[in-house]
Amino acid sequence: MPQITYVQPDGERRSIAVDAGATVMLTAVANGVPGIVAECGGAAMCATCHVYLDEASQPFVPPVSEVENEMLESAAAGRRANSRLGCQIAVPAGVDEIVVHIPSHQV
Repeated sequence: MPQITYVQPDGERRSIAVDAGATVMLTAVANGVPGIVAECGGAAMCATCHVYLDEASQPFVPPVSEVENEMLESAAAGRRANSRLGCQIAVPAGVDEIVVHIPSHQV
């Protein structure tokens, strides 16, 4: 079963087993992962599920869409080359793990 690993700003790691297709944002909210606010509920309209996608996980997810790119410009924590919206990252079939780093703040 694949998993999503969330890395907090202090380095604490939490891995959650998921089914393929689970999103980083919905999994975080359902499991009480701190640091994912998700104000818009996954509509790519608020940037409060901003994460930094681990380099090893980047090949497994589609590139940033135009809408996601625009929303990332308003992320509260600094945008980086590996910035993504957690609501837009779904774990694809055949992938063992997606690792995301949570920014120090979302709002």
